[in-house]
Amino acid sequence: MQYTKNDHTFVVCAYKESEYLERSIQSVLKQTVQSKVILSTSTPNEYITGIAQKYQLPVFVNTGRASIADDWNFGYAQADTELITLCHQDDIYLPEYLETALEELNRTEHPLIFFTDYFEIRNGKFEHDNKLLKIKRLMLLPLRARTFFTSRFVRRRILSFGCCICCPSVTFVKKNLPNPVFRYGMKSNLDWQAWETLSKERGAFVYCKKPLMGHRIHEDSTTSEIIGDSARRVEDLEMFERFWPKGIAKVLSNLYASSEKSNRITK
Repeated sequence: MQYTKNDHTFVVCAYKESEYLERSIQSVLKQTVQSKVILSTSTPNEYITGIAQKYQLPVFVNTGRASIADDWNFGYAQADTELITLCHQDDIYLPEYLETALEELNRTEHPLIFFTDYFEIRNGKFEHDNKLLKIKRLMLLPLRARTFFTSRFVRRRILSFGCCICCPSVTFVKKNLPNPVFRYGMKSNLDWQAWETLSKERGAFVYCKKPLMGHRIHEDSTTSEIIGDSARRVEDLEMFERFWPKGIAKVLSNLYASSEKSNRITK
């Protein structure tokens, strides 16, 4: 099957009143290849409605259970296309993101997900080469070879050292994936948990080494809030134990904790 722009939806996950929401929407509307764009939220308000009306975008409201996993699964379910990208409201996409995704997916037999490298946005500045980004790129180095896209062994070894796949950079191939994609329970590592589950599936993790989206780091982000209450430490250990004996998992979890410092904003 050859995917086209008609097979894809950007689902912008909106929460409360983020000052960055409009910029995120603008970035998906300015793609070199135009696809569907919808908004999904569990916190409907005049701010979100106003922006949606400005750009003539439909808004879908989750009136059921509200958690990160439920919100993401709800937004995912609203897309009626085969390909879905869950956009986090603070993040942006470079114009060629979707064009590249379609090209790479059409080159791949039985793809599960497509994802790209990314850069960070801190205090309005783009950071491409900080320590955390370099480590993640090193972890993903084997996937620069297309021959390893389908290797369950390689992707599980990569994920066994941490979550190096940036969730908003991912495009999901719905027909090849379990439903739901995200499991209820975790706050910080529900994306890592999803990749771990999908790593067992037959199919390809399609990786593009170009940084085609920007992930914003700021004090009000969900990740920063989670790190603040130390919930991530517990979840990190649980994830490492899926790959390693408990003793090794604890050592890796302690080492991994140092990466939390990257989500602190220096003023």
